Amino acid sequence: MHEKILIVDDEKGLVDMLRSYFEMEGFLVDTACSGREALVLAERRPSLVLLDINMPDMDGLAVCEKIREHISCPILFLTARIETSDKIKGFMAGADDYIVKPFDLDELGARVRAHLRRENRRREQSVFRFFSDMVIDYAKHEVTVKGTKIPLSKKEFAIVELLSMNAGQVFDRERIYEIIWGFDGEGNSDTVMEHIRKIRAKLASQTAYGYIETVWGCGYKWNG
Repeated sequence: MHEKILIVDDEKGLVDMLRSYFEMEGFLVDTACSGREALVLAERRPSLVLLDINMPDMDGLAVCEKIREHISCPILFLTARIETSDKIKGFMAGADDYIVKPFDLDELGARVRAHLRRENRRREQSVFRFFSDMVIDYAKHEVTVKGTKIPLSKKEFAIVELLSMNAGQVFDRERIYEIIWGFDGEGNSDTVMEHIRKIRAKLASQTAYGYIETVWGCGYKWNG
C-alpha cells in the first residue's frame, strides 16, 4: 500500500513541484491551495501532511489544530518564517517538524520518510490498556472514555502514553518535556503544564476520575 501525502500551499508552482517529486518517489499525493480545502482533503486520512503556515483564508496553524482533532499523522510545516516564536506556535499547534523555505528536495524527502518510518513503527505496536472506564489504543493513538473518543492532539496523546505506560511513576515537568519534545524543543517545561491542563479538561467532559495526578513539588503520575 502506497503512503499518501497531503501538500498544502498557496504557491501553485511549489505545489506542482512537490507533487511531481513525491509521485516520482512512489507516493500518492493530494494537493490543496487553501486551508479550507486542506481540511476537506484531510478526511481522506493522509499518511503525512506538508503544510504552509502563511495562507490567505485560514493560516496553517489553525489548519494544523483542526486536523489534530481527528488524525495523528505527522504534520510538517513548510514556511519562510524563521522566528523562534513562530516555531513555538507551530509545535504547540501539533506540528512534528519545521522545514524552512527554500529547502533541498532530497533532504525534505529524507525527513518525510523518517517521519513515516517512525509512525509505522508505532502502528505496528498494537497495544491496548484498560483503566477503569478508559481504554487506550496505543497503535491508533486513541483514548476512549465510556465509549466516547477523546480528541487529543499528538503531543497530548504522547503525554498520556508516557504516563499511562508507567502508571504510578512520577515524572517532573522537565523530564516529560525532554522525552516528548526532545532536547531540541523550542519551548520550555511550562508547555507541559498547559498540555496537561488541556488533557484534564477533555477527560473531565466524560469522567470525574482524575487519571493524571499532580504530585506537588515533584511532577505528575498516572492513576490507573
